[in-house]
Amino acid sequence: MDVFAQRLKKCREDLKKTNPNYTQAFVANKIGVARTTYTAYENGTKIPPLDTVIIIADFFGVSSDYLLGRTNIKNQGELAAHRSDNFLEDLPEEAVKELETFKEFIRSKYGNKE
Repeated sequence: MDVFAQRLKKCREDLKKTNPNYTQAFVANKIGVARTTYTAYENGTKIPPLDTVIIIADFFGVSSDYLLGRTNIKNQGELAAHRSDNFLEDLPEEAVKELETFKEFIRSKYGNKE
């Protein structure tokens, strides 16, 4: 089974743990394909067209890159946090301290919005 099929099935099964409605037929209906077609996607015997991959990603709240195995980061929130963390890791310590000082300046000027 390929990465897409594995991740697709996992997305559905994770939701099914808290909501038993998430059957293959339910998801197929929501994304606009036949149940047999959706089952083939989960089994890895059929590959969905790109527009369907996007619909599936939106339905499950994950990125298409995650479904396709291009990243292990599931969604935009995780991606933003990951990019932010990596950005700071690449900076010298003094630059990170300057950013913290600037952040405090902005908070004092505009108020703490966190």
